[in-house]
Parts: sequence; C-alpha cells; structure tokens
Amino acid sequence: MTKHLRVFISTGEVSGDLQGALLVEALHRQSHSLDWQLEIVALGGDRMAAAGATLLANTAGIGSVGTVWEAIPFVIPTLKIQSQTKQYLQQHPPDIVVLIDYAGPNLALGSYIRHTFPQIPIVYFIAPQMWVWWSNQQEIDRLVKIADRLLAIFPAEARYFECLGMSVSWVGHPLIDRVQTAPNRQAARAKLGIAPEALSIALIPASRRQELKYLLPVMFAAAKAIQAKLPQVHFWIPLSLEVYRQPIAQAVKDYALQATILSGQTLEAIAAADLAITKSGTVNLEIALLDVPQVVIYRVSRFTAWIARNILKINLPLISPPNLVVDRAIVPELLQDRATPENITQQALELLLNPNRRQQVLADYQQMRSHLGEAGVCDRAAKEILQML
Repeated sequence: MTKHLRVFISTGEVSGDLQGALLVEALHRQSHSLDWQLEIVALGGDRMAAAGATLLANTAGIGSVGTVWEAIPFVIPTLKIQSQTKQYLQQHPPDIVVLIDYAGPNLALGSYIRHTFPQIPIVYFIAPQMWVWWSNQQEIDRLVKIADRLLAIFPAEARYFECLGMSVSWVGHPLIDRVQTAPNRQAARAKLGIAPEALSIALIPASRRQELKYLLPVMFAAAKAIQAKLPQVHFWIPLSLEVYRQPIAQAVKDYALQATILSGQTLEAIAAADLAITKSGTVNLEIALLDVPQVVIYRVSRFTAWIARNILKINLPLISPPNLVVDRAIVPELLQDRATPENITQQALELLLNPNRRQQVLADYQQMRSHLGEAGVCDRAAKEILQML
C-alpha cells in the first residue's frame, strides 16, 4: 500500500533556496524508490519550486546580516509569512518538518512547531553558522531543544552539536552534489563564448539587498582599476536574484566596466573564470570546488561593525567558508575597513599574475574538499529524514 506523506521545509535567502532545492530533488528520488507518495510544502524560492516543492511563500530575497537596522525592512514580511505558515500548519499538519539554516525565522517557527505539535519530528539540516562565529548560547540552546535530529554539513559542526547531546549525522556538504553537474573550464567557456586564452573574472557582489550598498561600490571600483591595468579583461556577473539586474547594470555603466550580466548561469560564470572577486558566503565553496582562485570581501554598516565589536564581542579571525573548513586562511579575506578598492586590486593581481600563489590556492582547495564529504550528500540526508517517518 502506497504511503502518503507531507514534508514541510522552511528556509530563506538565496543559499537556502539552492540547498533546499537539492534536498527536495533527493527526497522525491528516495520516496519514489520506496513507492511513497510525498507532498513537499515549503518556505523557499524559485529553485525549490522548480524541484517539486509547493511554496507557501517565497523567502529567497528575505535576509540580512547585521543588527536590527539591516533587518528592519524584513521584519513585517517575515512576521506575515510566519503567521500564514502557522495557519497552514494548523489546517494541514505535516508528518515531518525540515529546517534549513535561516537562524532567526527558523528558530522562531521551530519553537512554535515543537510547542504546538510536539509529536511531529523536526530535523535541522545545516545548522545556522552562529556556532562558528558567535556563541549565542541562548539561540544554540533553542536549536538543541527544537530539533530531534541534526544533519551536519561539516565534521566540526557534527562534533560541536554532539557535545551538546544532540542526535547528529554528518552527511557532507550539499554543494558537493551541485558541482557534480557543473561544466569544466573548457565547456563553460564554450557555452559563454569565451576564447580559451581570454582573461575572465567573475564578480559576485550580492545575494542580499544590503550587499548592493556595502559591497558593490568597492568591488566595482577594484574591477575598474584591474581593467585599467589589464585592458583585455572581461568581467562576468551572475545574478543571484533577477531583481538585482537593474542596479547592477547601472553600476556596470557607471564604472565603465567591460562586463556581461548573466542569469541562471552562476556555475558557468565561475567555472570559466581565471579569478572570482566575491562576497563572503556559500558561493565561496562553489568557487573553491570549481578550482577558481578567489578574493573574498565583506562589509556591513559602520554602526553594525561597532555593535559587533564592542557590544556583542564578536571576533572573526576567519569568515569565508573555505577558510573556516580548514581553520586557516587559504583564500584572502578583506573585511570591513580592509575591503578597499586598492586592497582588492592588489590581492586580485597577485592571484592572477603569480603562478606560485595560484598553485598554492589550488593545493589548499584539495585539502578543503576532503572535509566536505563524498557525492550523494542530499540522498544521504533524504534517507535520514525519511527513516524518521
């Protein structure tokens, strides 16, 4: 007899939508092999919808880094979505809940589900990275109380939460699965019409709206300086969300960059590149897994930076995922006041023009890869989730 089951998945931001889509595909694959009929409803984005989830709301563009000031534009939309979601769950209780990253909204929603539906199992896939860079013990305690099981993407993450008494499995990082289908350099260049010898740089300025304000100007100023030194260069800018096309296109014009904006071709833009200049985030791992040297930058408002340093006492010796994985700086990070056009240009030219530096980065990437698990990550995660039903 065919089993009919409902899975509710909650995530947000561009990275959550990407990783959620990989999980949705795997859940459908694994349920078909069991002859189960799976209904997946979700808070996520277009990728998850395309993978076979029914969206209750699109949360791919809802997210910020920083204090309450950065979060203000998203407070009302988030509260509205959470209210609608709670109504839906009351009318259509799921058989299992999967929370992916997205700390604030997911911890609030998870607490509600745990209190209202204590019998429904809750799985946390990809713990919010606060365990790495900000020991907010209250939030970490909430996560431990909410989740029946944690599916960890890093070995250190698994060890950390096991020490807190959680039931944990290390499944590996879902981007390992994503890059299995990525084109190699030659194929990516052929698809984008880039000559084998052409100098190409990928620019990845934003997956959150605030990053257009704080990262795009310094990144594009550096690109202009690089273009002045290397006139043959061409920049490729993959959009994380289509809504960012207009401000990015205007900036390309303002800085007079030789650049092409791409939609839906992030892996091609990265794989074809000689170098990536990028915001800090999940995309850094994609770049590393595709063996492209990168310069990582991040900035927040001066007020947020002051609060982080002086009130929250956040100390960030490393911020980029490739560096965090191996616990040392294998790619250059330029944070806050160090993220200047001059510093970005210097680091970029070093990686472009110094063969020894490039080779060291590529060697370090191989060490990093060994910490991310083997292919089949999302199928392992899906099996763990379905075994709880």
